[in-house]
Parts: sequence; structure tokens; C-alpha cells
Amino acid sequence: MISSFIGLYGDEHHEHFDEFGYIRLGKLVSPNELRDLCDRVDDLMMGHVTYDDMKFQLDGNSPGYSKLAPRSAAPTEKSLNYRRIDGLYNDPDFLVYSQHPVFRRITRRYIGEHVSAFRAMIMNKPAGLGTELPWHQDIGEGWGLDRNPTVTIWTALDPMTVDNGAMQIVPGSHKLGILNKGHYTSEADIEAHASASDVVDLTAEAGEAILIHNWMLHRSGVNDTTGPRRAYSIAYMDADTVAVESGEPFPVIFGENALRPAVS
Repeated sequence: MISSFIGLYGDEHHEHFDEFGYIRLGKLVSPNELRDLCDRVDDLMMGHVTYDDMKFQLDGNSPGYSKLAPRSAAPTEKSLNYRRIDGLYNDPDFLVYSQHPVFRRITRRYIGEHVSAFRAMIMNKPAGLGTELPWHQDIGEGWGLDRNPTVTIWTALDPMTVDNGAMQIVPGSHKLGILNKGHYTSEADIEAHASASDVVDLTAEAGEAILIHNWMLHRSGVNDTTGPRRAYSIAYMDADTVAVESGEPFPVIFGENALRPAVS
């Protein structure tokens, strides 16, 4: 793994994140490491590598989010058209990346010593497909947590462009508070806070990591290109966070009882 220009994550970076709700962290993986992560995603989709406690969701035949199939505990078919894979902290390569020293420094600043992950997932928009994701925040009752996380690190595994469905954001919208009704933001709030002049296309180079405030409004479109648009997203939170329904905690990434990569 490599460091970046932002490796120390100083006060100036905090000020930018506090004001705009995101900041680019640079490339934190080498080209070889990035290739290995991409290959691992393909192996998971094709069933060549399997782990317990993972969820898979195929991309739909329609761009509408409401028409997606439910997630399954294993790939339902060998295909590169999965839109989402959850539970990547089970994979040693993705776990090592999730425990990058830069991420440790960031989570220590915003969360503390003991940090868990609500989700560690691949978000994929397959070539010529992809599901349109409506405006939303990554918080609220739909998440089923006893507190709302604020820190997500999102890494482009492929170049993110306007044509392949790069994330769109409203910088500064994290300061509006919780707008989500369930999983999504109301049409009234979208009209009030996500007009065309407010929206920024968060394009990125392959391997680039971006720190994102969970409360910031964001969405994404479909992939109109001939290649995939894959990203790795991990939401970090206080390790004392539990699921509302079950009272169960989540996998620990940093601190006491943190997960350790399996020896291959």
C-alpha cells in the first residue's frame, strides 16, 4: 500500500471536509494492488472465491431502483453483472485496505479508537447497465442503527466518469441534518437542496479514495459505457453501535478485537 499527499490528514483537510462534506484522499493503492482488488471482485462474482456472511445483488434489467432483486447469501449465477456485494471485510485483501493507516488516522479523529463497519461493499454499475440510485443520505431510520454514522471512505476501482455513472453530490448538504424519509430524500427536499446548480459530478481516477460525510446528499445514474464502474465503499462507525432490531454489534475494523486478515 502507498501513502498519499494527504497521509497526515491535518487541520486544513478537516476544515475542507467540515465545510463541503467530502475530500479527495488521493491514490492509496499501487497499480498491482488495485489490479488484485479488481480481480478479487470478478472472482467473487464468478463464484471462484467464497466467504460466509456475504450478500450479493444482481443488477436489474431496468434502471429503476425499486425493481431490484433481493440480496442473496451467495451468487445466484456466474455473472459480472452484480451491482452490489456486501461483507468485503471477510476478504483479506479488502480488509487490509480497509485498515489502511490513512483510514486509521481519519477514523481516530472523527470516531475514536474503537471503530466498526456497518457495511463494506462493492458498488458496481455493469457495462451498459447500472441502476439509477435516487438522491439520498447514508443515514436515518432505513439503516436500522442506534446512531447515525458520519464517515464513509469510497474508492474508485475503475475510472469514474459522467458517462459511466459517477456519483453526483451536493457539497455542504451534510449540514442540513437528516432529510431521509426511510431510505430516500423527499421530492420537496430534492427540489429545495439539489438543484442543477448545486450538483457536482464526483469523477475520479481508478484507485482514488474519497472521504465522504454520510449525511451529504448523493445519487448516481446508469453506465452507458462498455466497461464496468466498480467502487469499494466502507462506512465506519463507533464500535458501540448496534442494530436496533437485534442489538448486535458490527465487525470491528480498528481497536480492541479488530478483525485480522486470514493468512493465505
